[in-house]
Amino acid sequence: MAEHVGAIDQGTTSTRFAIIDGDGVIVAMAQREHRQIFPNPGWVEHDPDEIWDNTVAVIGEALEIAGLRPRDLAAVGITNQRETVVAWSRTTGRPLGNAIVWQDTRTAERCRDLDADHGDRFRRLTGLPIASYFSGPKMRHMIDHGAGVADAEGLAFGTIDAWLAWKLTGRFVTDVTNASRTLLMRLEDLAWDDELAAIVGVPTSALPEIVPSSGHLGTCRGPLDGVPLAGILGDQQAALFGQAGFDEGAAKNTYGTGCFLLVNTGERIAVSDHGLLTTVAYQRKGDRPRYALEGSVAIAGAAVQWLRDNLGLIDDAPEVEALARAVDDNGGVYFVPAFSGLFAPWWSDDARGVIVGLTRYANRHHLARATLESTAYQTRDVVEAMEKDAGFRLDELRVDGGMVANTLLMQFQADILGLPIVVPETTETTVLGAAYAAGLGVGFWPDLAGLSAQWRSARRYEPSMPEGRRGDLVAHWHRAVERSMGWV
Repeated sequence: MAEHVGAIDQGTTSTRFAIIDGDGVIVAMAQREHRQIFPNPGWVEHDPDEIWDNTVAVIGEALEIAGLRPRDLAAVGITNQRETVVAWSRTTGRPLGNAIVWQDTRTAERCRDLDADHGDRFRRLTGLPIASYFSGPKMRHMIDHGAGVADAEGLAFGTIDAWLAWKLTGRFVTDVTNASRTLLMRLEDLAWDDELAAIVGVPTSALPEIVPSSGHLGTCRGPLDGVPLAGILGDQQAALFGQAGFDEGAAKNTYGTGCFLLVNTGERIAVSDHGLLTTVAYQRKGDRPRYALEGSVAIAGAAVQWLRDNLGLIDDAPEVEALARAVDDNGGVYFVPAFSGLFAPWWSDDARGVIVGLTRYANRHHLARATLESTAYQTRDVVEAMEKDAGFRLDELRVDGGMVANTLLMQFQADILGLPIVVPETTETTVLGAAYAAGLGVGFWPDLAGLSAQWRSARRYEPSMPEGRRGDLVAHWHRAVERSMGWV
């Protein structure tokens, strides 16, 4: 009997494959980065073939580390960067150009026109504002401008989960969480909407079958030959699942390339009046879907990468904490990393990154600290919006992602929120969530209650900042945000 589950975590900057045992412990993991392609300002692309090649490589590497073969896995799950779109031909099997990444803003003008005419309808049916963030307008751009896309035989549009599922199993499917990020799926019945697709200009014949997040979804071939594909979740929903956020009211925040807060609203489709998104949290095969409110921040860990790659202030991302700790505060410097506009709760496509409050006193340490603090401030803005929509205040915030290792950031997050921040023992909750969905789909884990019992806290940060100080800092942050808007 197989004693492990595999999980593919295809993220914005890298692809990983993890092998998880029955106690939810990661026993092996391999990772490879892929190129970030920037053809024009505000444009971001990935090479789908490179992503697939990396996926094959990390599967082999992790199996070798664990000393296992594909047949030793009970199931495999996929979690993925959401909203990023791949176009390919199901006839030739080849991608039709690079993928357009979720951060890309090239469709902003089209989205403004669509919003002026149809914004209320899209929000009502899909739970989403019309914005360049989402997948549908990217598909239309590919039709209009991609070489050979408009007349491709067997045209397929899919988010990264659909591309990987097709490469692994030959099935053209996407799960409900990823479909809910396209602007093309109705939340009520989880089906593509022909009229919305026609407004955007995307043929529904090119869209994948929508399937549950957990259940037998196909049988793999190639690098995972014979292994059931039994779970698919967009990365943020996977993190909520990995945090055991199965019940209404459960909330988590993930600190990765971007920063994403989700609160489970159960079977209720909660409409936001404060700039949040309504989305699908997950669906188990045979069950009704669970929904969520989400606040999305475009740039979090990516701002630290910018310090490393563009400015050369650090050689490795973890160095930013030591650089920031060399000063007691931000020296009056505020950094709004609106490289691709501002997401929740502002939804400003015309915003761009700004650094304000500079004096001769400011130095690279203050800039490093302002970079970390920007993530905490953006999270606070989202939490405030979520609490207004939900009608209650959080007791604590469970957190995960690579940046939770930064103790300076986590303490500042607790201080600026006035809430305890709780880090779980297993911070790789995204990959864990994909594994949980897959394992549940084949009965490897019998129920959600057992998975909830496996969740344990590792660290807890209590707020210690006086309320008056917190209010002053937030007011300065909001002044900086105002100055970032209207640049395009």
